[in-house]
Amino acid sequence: MTLETRLNKLQSEQNASWLVIQLRYDGSVDFFRNWTEYRDGFGSFDGEFWLGLEHLYQLTSLRKHELLVELKGFDGNYKYARYSEFAISSEEEQYSLTKLGSYTGTAGDSLLYHKGKKFSTKDRDNDPWQTTDCANQCQGGWWYGFCAHTNLNGMRIDNVTERSMTWFHYNKSWQGMAH
Repeated sequence: MTLETRLNKLQSEQNASWLVIQLRYDGSVDFFRNWTEYRDGFGSFDGEFWLGLEHLYQLTSLRKHELLVELKGFDGNYKYARYSEFAISSEEEQYSLTKLGSYTGTAGDSLLYHKGKKFSTKDRDNDPWQTTDCANQCQGGWWYGFCAHTNLNGMRIDNVTERSMTWFHYNKSWQGMAH
């Protein structure tokens, strides 16, 4: 199935003008994956999934895109972060987070810290730390720095840990997110 066919299918199923690039809600899919899986995408459009870095690169290199991050805590509270622009670079540049426009929302800006960072996975350590492998320490693939202010591909657990799927400014802690 081509990227365009997959995206059209996903958008029609979602019946929305937003394209979903990642969905987490029940922990049924393990997001502690290797580079190839993050590059190509994994999961299922009718469940939890990651669209894929190469697809994101192709999409964001064509025209300007916004980013909306919707978050829900295990307590049921909902918050969001919206960025006026979002783009990543090519695989040759390790899918760096190259563009992140202005923030609005209720969740706090936990993603700005990651702007300019390369994507890291459990088998490809691209974070700037010489002594720490953030992808393995945080149990997910992400644009890690020293290591993260957000880790949306971490473990879906109701716990305060750097390994959890977290957005630090949501409640000023590493408390795991439900969605």
